Amino acid sequence: MNIGYAAGAFDLFHIGHLNILRQAKAHCDYLIAGVVSDERLIETKGRAPVVPLAERMEIVSHISYVDQVYAETLPDKLQVWEELGFNTFFKGDDWKGSARGQDLEERFGQVGVKVIYFPYTQQTSSSQLRAALEAIQAEA
Repeated sequence: MNIGYAAGAFDLFHIGHLNILRQAKAHCDYLIAGVVSDERLIETKGRAPVVPLAERMEIVSHISYVDQVYAETLPDKLQVWEELGFNTFFKGDDWKGSARGQDLEERFGQVGVKVIYFPYTQQTSSSQLRAALEAIQAEA
């Protein structure tokens, strides 16, 4: 069985998130969606999500493409792999060809995990939605 893993913040859930999960499910038999914890997002992005982890997990768990939801609290994707045992890892194409992406591919390759990249939906992003919310709040 091909077990896939697609991780993300899934904050302010939008069509780009749905596209990633749809594409991921088309490439595996069983899809685990990793929802990155609030603490990890603060560490990696320097800001807390708008929507708390429990609520983001609840939203993602109701997406028909997702077979399992996992709260990603570990700092290393190989640690996540050790816990879950997936054999395909899905990532946005902004990592493709980057030093981080090459490192990820090399490390996952050593344990037999294939990395598949998907293009991001350009017209919508959580960052754009966050900026719009901040602009609305500033006007109020």
